[in-house]
Amino acid sequence: MENQKYKRYTITAALPYANGPKHIGHLAGAYIPADLYVRYLRLKKRDVVFVCGSDEHGTAIANQAMKEGTTPREIIDKYHALIKDCFEKLNISFDIYHRTSEPLHHETAQQFFRELNEKGIFEEKVSEQYFDVQANAFLADRYIIGTCPNCGNTHAYGDQCERCGTSLSPEELIDPRSALSGDKPVLKPTKHWYLPLNKYEDWLKEWILKGHAGDWKTNVYGQCKSWIDGGLHPRAVTRDLDWGIKVPVEGADGKVLYVWFDAPIGYISATRQWAIDNNQDWEPYWKGKDTKLVHFIGKDNIVFHCIVFPVMLHTQGEFIVPENVPANEFMNLEGDKMSTSRGWSIEMHEYLADFPNKVDELRYYLTAIAPETSDSEFTWKDYQARVNNELVAILGNFVNRVMVLMHKFFDGKITGDIKLTDANLSNDISQLYNELEASFEGYKFRQAQQIVMEMARLGNRYLTEKEPWKAIKTDPESARETLHNCLVLIGHLATCLQPFLPGTAAKMFNMINWKAEVVTFDEEISFADGHQLNAPALLFEKIEDEVIQKQIDKLNAKRDAVNAANGGAVKEDEVPAVTPAKENINYDQFAAMDIRVGTIVTAEKVAKTKKLLKLTIDTGIDTRTVVSGIAEHFEPDAIIGRQVSILVNLEPRELKGILSQGMILMAENAEGKLEFVSPGSQMAPGSVIR
Repeated sequence: MENQKYKRYTITAALPYANGPKHIGHLAGAYIPADLYVRYLRLKKRDVVFVCGSDEHGTAIANQAMKEGTTPREIIDKYHALIKDCFEKLNISFDIYHRTSEPLHHETAQQFFRELNEKGIFEEKVSEQYFDVQANAFLADRYIIGTCPNCGNTHAYGDQCERCGTSLSPEELIDPRSALSGDKPVLKPTKHWYLPLNKYEDWLKEWILKGHAGDWKTNVYGQCKSWIDGGLHPRAVTRDLDWGIKVPVEGADGKVLYVWFDAPIGYISATRQWAIDNNQDWEPYWKGKDTKLVHFIGKDNIVFHCIVFPVMLHTQGEFIVPENVPANEFMNLEGDKMSTSRGWSIEMHEYLADFPNKVDELRYYLTAIAPETSDSEFTWKDYQARVNNELVAILGNFVNRVMVLMHKFFDGKITGDIKLTDANLSNDISQLYNELEASFEGYKFRQAQQIVMEMARLGNRYLTEKEPWKAIKTDPESARETLHNCLVLIGHLATCLQPFLPGTAAKMFNMINWKAEVVTFDEEISFADGHQLNAPALLFEKIEDEVIQKQIDKLNAKRDAVNAANGGAVKEDEVPAVTPAKENINYDQFAAMDIRVGTIVTAEKVAKTKKLLKLTIDTGIDTRTVVSGIAEHFEPDAIIGRQVSILVNLEPRELKGILSQGMILMAENAEGKLEFVSPGSQMAPGSVIR
């Protein structure tokens, strides 16, 4: 059993950058899943420490300070406080929320660097990088501004154009200039320390490709396999920058630890601070072989948590490596990618301001649509429907009916010592508990929440079948027994809801007048003779159409404002026309096409091309290679595990020396944006598209 194998658990959630507010996509990707798992572990009485904190170094912080005309310290203080406050109000139950700007973290990260350096792990290399002569500083990609070669935006950054979203390198910018002085930068040699990931490919293959082929998510495993199979390269662990942790060796003046190197060490320093605060020993949580380490992240952080950080831990020699990294995909918003910079997002603090008493509603909805294996989508209409049709009509309705009837018929007082007396109901509840625990252990939190809601549906069915409002007239004791059984079921519901809807669970326990502390999974739910229930209260309220429309209008207005600030939104008369329909075909022509659901297993760019990706696709029939012209729209690592529609009986064709066996179907809008044609939920590869 899992709880016999591990004595303790170290659970981490990705450190958010303190360069601005965080949106609900981040919440769905890493923080709610981590919180659900940790709360479950606590209900199982397991020894767990849950750590997180603000990531406060790197160019993103310095760049934001430059934008706001202030200092990096003022930026991190401002946004650390905002993010921490949001997490607390959203009931994310960290044991500690730390900061990478704290002296303890600087000490921890520098010591880690020194230990690897003294072991001879790092390689020192000299390379040419852009340098601002007037500012006397090497320039990070974000400090290089120029014209985007894709859309002509004259204020594109050296890593990305924020108008069209294209990923860039400084060399691709037209007329690059320094954000510090405005001058044209020059190339200048500089020395940096590198972590030679290529030397640890064999260890990674043994640990990940052999050791975790069966228990890691397919999207995580697939991305790792793609990286390893494609060949790893040394990665710089230092950079030329003022803001950050100073490199603790001679000859490193003006250099700091690269943020990707120091940030994951933040998990360790946070645990150290927690141990100091609670008079504990931190080392067993990071070095004990009987400790389970789990990282909760979004898919954009997979490479750092599955390859880079584990190599760091492995080469240090004393630390354990993660047992699992259940990374989520992305959550989109109303048909488009969520992005704060483009004004298309719902920030956590915005939701809390607009819906101050609906924290559990958001937790419920984000779990219900969690992007566990593929991208998902938040829409305000669906949020409204889930709250009204599930939380109000199913969960809230059951609890309210039972409480109202108990007070109406029996003045809210228990008669006799009661336990669950209905054998069928008891067996059903026991089975749901087993399924719930299995879902939690498998990191299937969306499924776990559905199981708890099935418990509420079970209660509604039982109540409707027994009809105590009728039985009270002819058999009052039968009505009493029915309602007593329902009260026990409410106790179990509240117990199981604690990870998902902690505020709602507390309200339910209060209504049945149960003890205030956390109720564990193995605790018996029963009531003594004379037990007095508290007054019934509605758990949820219906969300009206005008509330939702206000949010939709607010979202569109925010994007329009950002577009205007970036050079103007596209006017309706400037939107390209929809592509005209082609000539009709007959049914036999359509039926001749064999289109199936496939899963992308690996993805890599085709050498010496800008547009082509080489994809390996599991079609359910076989695993085949397909060459697709989507490289300018998707990063290879980001589409591993994606489900696609593939035309499998297309005549094979050789492209750039690669035999392409099929074609994946893409949707393209009038502006040229591409998106995969994918099933709305996970389907078995090989499923036929009709």
